[in-house]
Amino acid sequence: MTAGEKAPLEPDVQPRSTPERGLATSNTLWIGLVLLVLVAVFGALRPDAVLTAFTLQTTLVETSVLLVLSVGMTFVIITAGIDLSVGSVLVFSGVTAAMAMNAVSGGDATGAGWGTVLLGLAVALASGAAWGLLNGLLIARAGIPPLIVTLGSFGAALGAGQLLSDGSNVSGVPDVLADGLGTGTWFGVPNLVLLAAAVTAVGALLLSTTRFGRHTHAIGSNAEAVRRAGVSVSGHLVKVYLLAGVLAGLAGFMALAYFRVASITGHDTDNLNAIAGVVLGGTSLFGGVGSVVGTVLGVFIPAVLRKGFVIVGVNVYWQPIAVAVVLVAAVWFDQSRRRARNRR
Repeated sequence: MTAGEKAPLEPDVQPRSTPERGLATSNTLWIGLVLLVLVAVFGALRPDAVLTAFTLQTTLVETSVLLVLSVGMTFVIITAGIDLSVGSVLVFSGVTAAMAMNAVSGGDATGAGWGTVLLGLAVALASGAAWGLLNGLLIARAGIPPLIVTLGSFGAALGAGQLLSDGSNVSGVPDVLADGLGTGTWFGVPNLVLLAAAVTAVGALLLSTTRFGRHTHAIGSNAEAVRRAGVSVSGHLVKVYLLAGVLAGLAGFMALAYFRVASITGHDTDNLNAIAGVVLGGTSLFGGVGSVVGTVLGVFIPAVLRKGFVIVGVNVYWQPIAVAVVLVAAVWFDQSRRRARNRR
């Protein structure tokens, strides 16, 4: 290597090697077993209602929007960050998309075609991207803690959505969107589920097989080492929060298609549900460890609990208590494994 050449960066910015990868794999296996046990228990109690194609389909549809939110959240938490704003960005994106489609359709987009739908999609994605970019710049460039920035944008995005809609839901969703994406199917599989699966697959490939994914893990493991290796940590963090914002915008568009209305309420806990799903899936709040596959499993634990409690007749208010117990146990388990590894 000559004096003017730089050392290759790629080997220096790998995730913190084998122990971290092993921890992520182990967490995924454990959470997968927990999910299987839950399905088995509810299935044993009510096999006629739980182990059916209808229950599977409705559970998948009801979880699709949250899953898209959680894919973006996975990248954020792996960098040791947090994003409390995704639920509000979802609402804002849905409102702006609905208002844009209504505006170009003379006030009611119900009978509009796919051109109007594509415009609405572009507006939703752009709205989500704008909030994600703002979050990323304030966190990475201004150095403000992610908790404070995203807590602020949580309120700002929701307030902006309420101002635009005068605090009321926005209707007039095109029938082709509601019937096509919202309730449509392809070979018996809901289109909403197919879209969520496609986003999940792309997110998994991006995180596990690309340089972007490797840098995401490495920043969560040791941001200073990555910076010394020549990688722009701040630039990468902006991209991560931008990605989370875009996926929140897409989730808002999906919710708009499914519910046929841009709802101001009903998404108050989406941000916390996304964080819970990611953490339950084995992604460490301390950064550096996590996978999209684990997130998929983690997102379905609250969904299975909620559906199972309804079917077997358990008071549905037990569901958040059960999720809280599992969530705290998952974080405790992660901390215990990290302390044990660090003592070696």
